[in-house]
Amino acid sequence: MTKAAALDDVSKSIIEQLQQDGRRPYAKIGEAVGLSEAAVRQRVTRLIETGVMQIVAVTDPMQVGFNRAAMVGIEVDGDIEAVADAIEKFPEADYVVITAGSFDILVEVACEDDEALLELINRRIRGLSGVRRTETFMYLTLRKQIYTWGTR
Repeated sequence: MTKAAALDDVSKSIIEQLQQDGRRPYAKIGEAVGLSEAAVRQRVTRLIETGVMQIVAVTDPMQVGFNRAAMVGIEVDGDIEAVADAIEKFPEADYVVITAGSFDILVEVACEDDEALLELINRRIRGLSGVRRTETFMYLTLRKQIYTWGTR
């Protein structure tokens, strides 16, 4: 993880505008933040190129065929980063974080069904060198998922 970028209030406002509607036209954002359309375009390009933000379509996994979502806690013997590097390559893993506490790594996964989740955990994750133990927290329902944090 890299050091957080220092953002001015205008860049934060641009991000907030895009968090509300990722397809909002640059001209409309410019009106809201006091910049020209071209200046907004330049700032957005810079924010994307520096990795401060991404503009993506966010889906509900269950609406697009991934009927089993879970958080997997992983305890590791040895090199935690090597295990995290391997797991982040799995297409089912959409969130991988190294933590302090009961687990060394937390991984959010979305799978087509229980059989695919079993394959992922039992063979692929537990099959990685250094994985000592896993604990799976299966999602029953998604109550809240937001992406509006990070600017204020």
